[in-house]
Amino acid sequence: MESILSKISIMLLPALLAVTIHEVSHGYVADKLGDPTARLLGRLTFNPIKHLDPVGTLALLFFGFGWAKPVPVNFGNMQEPKKGMVCVALAGPISNFALAIMFATLLRGLALLPESVLSGESIMFIEPLSLMAGFGLYINIILGVFNLIPIPPLDGGMVLTGLLPPKQAAILSRIEPFGFILLIVVIFYTNIWHLFLGPIVFTIVGILAGQQAVIVDQAMRFLFGQM
Repeated sequence: MESILSKISIMLLPALLAVTIHEVSHGYVADKLGDPTARLLGRLTFNPIKHLDPVGTLALLFFGFGWAKPVPVNFGNMQEPKKGMVCVALAGPISNFALAIMFATLLRGLALLPESVLSGESIMFIEPLSLMAGFGLYINIILGVFNLIPIPPLDGGMVLTGLLPPKQAAILSRIEPFGFILLIVVIFYTNIWHLFLGPIVFTIVGILAGQQAVIVDQAMRFLFGQM
């Protein structure tokens, strides 16, 4: 029980921050481009309860990846719906990459602390904080990269729909009701993670974390066992 609570204490803040900022970013950009739907429904808030999906939250805590309730957007309210679709869709992953940079900065900053600070009781706070920063970096890169897969209803699918000519965009949109089933097949029954997504994620994490990439690895091993 104590181990579970320790893991949740490390994962909870970065996970909630990642999914909340992601969804608020979608709604904020949509609002700026002329669609007030998210704002009128109270979704432009940093209160995570407004954004959490129960199943997605449990998946995030147990498997290291999850999702939130999508922010409602009516692209018909925008002057340029297709351009708006691209901008709104990109806002989510971009916010995750920005958070990843923030957590990477924290991770690198903790490594620069003098040894006098790292001794005694302070290590009891700095070590969990380092693991939290490592997980925050990893989960935001995962969310950013994964959401850019060009399959609706992921953000990458919305970007592609916004860029394609109307006929091709309409064909792609028909995939959306079956998008999650298709994603499950692609992720779990193909080598796309090992051949493509995994190397991208680990390369970006390595670049941002630098020598502190070992802390990210320690965080993921502590939270989920062997990676």
